Amino acid sequence: MLLGEGAAVDLVVQNELIADKVRALFPKQSVFICNVENEESIKSLSVSLREHVDGGGLSSYSGLVHSVAFADYSDGMKPFHDTPKRAFMQALDISCFSLISISCQLRDLLTKDASVVTISISTTRMASENYGFMAPIKAALDSSLAFLVKSFSEFSEIRFNAVGPGLLKTSSSAGIPGYADSYIFAEQVIPRKRALATEEAAATAIFLLSPRSSGINAQKIIVDAGMEINYFDKNIVKNLNIP
Repeated sequence: MLLGEGAAVDLVVQNELIADKVRALFPKQSVFICNVENEESIKSLSVSLREHVDGGGLSSYSGLVHSVAFADYSDGMKPFHDTPKRAFMQALDISCFSLISISCQLRDLLTKDASVVTISISTTRMASENYGFMAPIKAALDSSLAFLVKSFSEFSEIRFNAVGPGLLKTSSSAGIPGYADSYIFAEQVIPRKRALATEEAAATAIFLLSPRSSGINAQKIIVDAGMEINYFDKNIVKNLNIP
């Protein structure tokens, strides 16, 4: 969608395998590799982007989209109190701390009034069993926005905001046990009876990247097509098989 708006876009992915697939989809875009679990990889990305920007006659980036999340459910879904520490800390590192680290390493590549947008979730207060332990991780991500805004304000006007989509049909969500059932339920709860489209969440991210959102800072914009106001829809309640 950014390309459709005429933006110059560089892409960053986790590894060479993904890079090959992305290059096939976007043959005209520059694709870089960064494993956010590795600080040296993030530093290397900063160097590569600086060389790329300087070589292309540009000076900096006006926006950054952080769309990174991972949780290891290879041992199956467990009650939250049985969450393995290793898995929780890895998810926190990849899904939350990576925003802080990337922003820090790339700060000199961003314009003074750049916009940084991360992808969160619509609510971190709903204890959905099939989302595992990711809601607390996303809560940490949401909270970090205010602190990044405050610390970056010492030398810039860079904004940090988040898009909080409802349930989306994506390749990553397909790997979450039980997600498909929740997605189908969401379709029923949404007032329009039609699931949220990825493009709708992406459009909000584009708005936050643009100067039109210059007054929005340290915020999360919920994009759930009204799902949160309709859990007690009379037709859904009527169809519940309550013993």
